[in-house]
Amino acid sequence: MQFFNSIIDKARARQQTIVLAEGEDLRIIEAASRATRDGIAKCTLIGNQTTIQQQARKANIDLTDIRIEDPLQSEYFESSSQQLWQLRKHKGMTLKQAQQQAQDPLCFADLMLRSNLADGSIAGARYTTGERVRSALQIVGVAPGFNSVSSFFLMIFENRDTGEAGKAMIFSDCGLIIDPDAEQLAEIAVAAAQSGRQLLGEEPRVAMLSFSTDGSASHPFVDKVSKATQLARRQMPNVAIDGEIQLDAAIVPAIAVQKMPASKVNGTANVLIFPNLEAGNIGYKLTQRFGGATAIGPILQGLNRPANDLSRGCNVDDVYYLIAMTALQSLG
Repeated sequence: MQFFNSIIDKARARQQTIVLAEGEDLRIIEAASRATRDGIAKCTLIGNQTTIQQQARKANIDLTDIRIEDPLQSEYFESSSQQLWQLRKHKGMTLKQAQQQAQDPLCFADLMLRSNLADGSIAGARYTTGERVRSALQIVGVAPGFNSVSSFFLMIFENRDTGEAGKAMIFSDCGLIIDPDAEQLAEIAVAAAQSGRQLLGEEPRVAMLSFSTDGSASHPFVDKVSKATQLARRQMPNVAIDGEIQLDAAIVPAIAVQKMPASKVNGTANVLIFPNLEAGNIGYKLTQRFGGATAIGPILQGLNRPANDLSRGCNVDDVYYLIAMTALQSLG
């Protein structure tokens, strides 16, 4: 993918350290080796060193320059346990409980991230989304100015026959918050705009999607999106935001002129904010399956540091792409 090459180039220029919690999984090992070989990131695998080395040897995977951390054998185990205890003792956690929990690879990976021993963390090949998000919330924490964590998909549109580069868009939230209220929807828009600025290489142009455009319909669902638009504009006064707006007016300039003459986006939205998870999930899958777009994600946003989630059905390419995306996120 030509567009994704630009992300890889940016990540390669800084070579951030990415820690992968499921280091004993062959998909993770292979993707980390490939990302290291391509100079995208410095990778740390969490798991039993012997197991990881045996897996790599059987699959003929090169582990050169890849760091392996076994939590119990790590020089960082005690400091990580202490850190977790300090972080969670107000919830009743004892030091012994912290030491037990820090043995878990996901917990240990996120503690490394919190301790600045890594620039981003990845899990989800074996852990559930709930486990991954819970760890990120408890250890990495929510970014200042946010009350919740959301997600986005990077949708890449390219000519698959010619390989010609096309455009890319941010779709949010398609994977996490089921039914956001107006305040949450505004937060999603702010986080997605930041994600767009990081990844798209251009200024975000945000469309707050609805079945109504600029008051053309009356319904509480419309009111929610309209209120969220107002809140998002207050938080991002210098970002072009249209809402509430129908999809066609958001992405087709000629229709935008007809439906919303005072549009700030003018039918050129590159960040689409869906009113709820149902619409977002259906929207990205329709775009992927019928529109031929490549969907990368869901990627978490709104956290203090990049801590991302994989699908348990992921393949090596999925992990490789997410390593690059996480590295780029960590650059701010």
